[in-house]
Amino acid sequence: MIERFGVSRTVLREAMRTLTSKGLIESRPKVGTRVRTRSAWNLLDVDVLEWYSRVASPLQFALKLQEMREMIEPYAAALAAANHDEAALAPLAAAHRAMVEARNVDEWVRADLRFHLSVLAACSNELLIPLGTLIERTLEAQLRLNAKRADVFNAALAEHTAVFDAIVARDRDSARRAMAGLLGVTRERIEG
Repeated sequence: MIERFGVSRTVLREAMRTLTSKGLIESRPKVGTRVRTRSAWNLLDVDVLEWYSRVASPLQFALKLQEMREMIEPYAAALAAANHDEAALAPLAAAHRAMVEARNVDEWVRADLRFHLSVLAACSNELLIPLGTLIERTLEAQLRLNAKRADVFNAALAEHTAVFDAIVARDRDSARRAMAGLLGVTRERIEG
């Protein structure tokens, strides 16, 4: 491997350590180094998730990511409605305003991503916030694809506004329902 990749023993050793820590390979004495089965991979690692997204079936990966979002984001929106403070609401309001003012797909996608990450941050659960960081890169790609599949890039503005308004009003049930509705529209675009 040192000759094949043109790297030093130290670099190769560090790369193997990294791949082992991410659950991709295992090394055993008298057996050698082997690639582990996909079920053993740490897909909750930012790098592994991004690498996996590049080789997985795009539709299947998008649906798996969507399932994860459908499990987490409606409840996070309800928590944000109940628990937000002004400091947490400011980034959400800025992201919503940027969505309203977006003039093209790129501006919309950046604002949309900030919106969803701000909802997670506003829920005041420090265990949920890292999930946004985890899926940020793959979510951005999904948001871009969904914006391009819509009739107009900001077709989901009304659904985002419903989520935002419910959070501001501290209406947990409406926030949960609005986020579930928004994600339902997203699922339809993915499946369509």
